[in-house]
Amino acid sequence: MSLRAAVLGHPISHSKSPALHLSAYGQLGAGISYTAIDVTEALLPAFMRQIRNQPGWRGLSVTMPLKTAMLDEVDEVRGVAGTLGVVNTVTFEESAGSVKTVGSNTDVTGIVNALRHAGTKAAPSAVILGGGGTAASAIAALQELGTGTVQVFVRDASRTSEVRSAADSLDVVLEIRPLAAAARPTAEADVVISTLPPRAADGLAAEIAALKTRTPGVLLDVAYDPWPSLIASVWQAGGGAVVPGLEMLLYQAVEQVRLFTRRGEDVNAAVIDVMCDAVGLARRAF
Repeated sequence: MSLRAAVLGHPISHSKSPALHLSAYGQLGAGISYTAIDVTEALLPAFMRQIRNQPGWRGLSVTMPLKTAMLDEVDEVRGVAGTLGVVNTVTFEESAGSVKTVGSNTDVTGIVNALRHAGTKAAPSAVILGGGGTAASAIAALQELGTGTVQVFVRDASRTSEVRSAADSLDVVLEIRPLAAAARPTAEADVVISTLPPRAADGLAAEIAALKTRTPGVLLDVAYDPWPSLIASVWQAGGGAVVPGLEMLLYQAVEQVRLFTRRGEDVNAAVIDVMCDAVGLARRAF
């Protein structure tokens, strides 16, 4: 029986997940195929019904706009995915002749490890740009790093239910403010996590540049195409450390590979190195 996994989203042709996963499975000799499948929110229920009983499925990576919709399509939600209401990973578990689908969240671990790799200090002051599902995962990651209060800057305050719910569940204090007021607080923060779409932070980047001030903190820009983004370039010019979204994608994929292969202990430094090679990241210094 051939083993399968895939990344779901819309649009999905730009995804780097196949390169990351296939390199890992090749290194491990896991024999798992991995493809990108374009699925909209409207088509997700039918897609999940279709594959539920197909043999060989090991896992699904879930990207936008499906991370919240997937909650209703799995049999069980585990861990922080339930707290946040955000699923980016689905695994298939066989039990007593039937298959159970389990939703989880590896985005939080991806953000935490990407920020730690960049040298983020404990309990950093923090800014999040954007208020959707990825921002909710960022709240959980910052809480894990010891942050108790987070400033969130958004274009539309009425569309912040996910991030507000995450903060309430995790006892994190939120200060939600308009994106137009973000320049100086962003420049002064120890950690900035931009969850905005590609180029959506260009105006803010120009405002930060106009401040002519240092940006000494760490910027994680979840958008990784095009790269470097304008805000990443401005941030680096101000002396700060820049973490591309590919770093987060790498670390969340590492956790998914552990789940999909069911060989977590084998996903070691050599596997992570070939994953880095596959997407042009520097190898880790373990």
